[in-house]
Amino acid sequence: MKYSADVSSSRRKARKAHFSAPSSVRRKIMSSALSKDLRAKYNTRSLPIRKDDQVRIVRGKYKGREGKVTQVYRKKWVIHVDRVQRDKSNGATSQIGIHPSNVVITTIKLDKDRRAILDRKNRSKEAGADVEMVDVFNVSFLADIGLGSEASEEPPGSESASKSLF
Repeated sequence: MKYSADVSSSRRKARKAHFSAPSSVRRKIMSSALSKDLRAKYNTRSLPIRKDDQVRIVRGKYKGREGKVTQVYRKKWVIHVDRVQRDKSNGATSQIGIHPSNVVITTIKLDKDRRAILDRKNRSKEAGADVEMVDVFNVSFLADIGLGSEASEEPPGSESASKSLF
């Protein structure tokens, strides 16, 4: 369902925006999930993939292989993983492109910028954990009919409670 008038829900426009996205946007789209231990450590599910990350391929023909990311090829929407290659007929080897959604990051190459991203994501998760979820619709509905916070001691399914509502 469409919630914003500023965003198109047209498949044609969405595909055009995706495939003609600039490199800065492709970086975000080419994100990979973190392994379970990294997810617990950094309190985040995914990160944009980067050269020198260690990954495990979890889908496709090369499922189960592990290696270091040797190249992030944003133009082709793929990454190249160490030792995931094939021999050509002339004897040369060529890298096989793997889509980043088909890998799990097992070791992160950390530097100050990447650590800042992880700290920022972790802080926002911790701030959101303190907030209690309240069903605003039901609270305002109960206030409108006079049952706000001083709701009756009767259980909601009893006859007297249903008579007071209607």
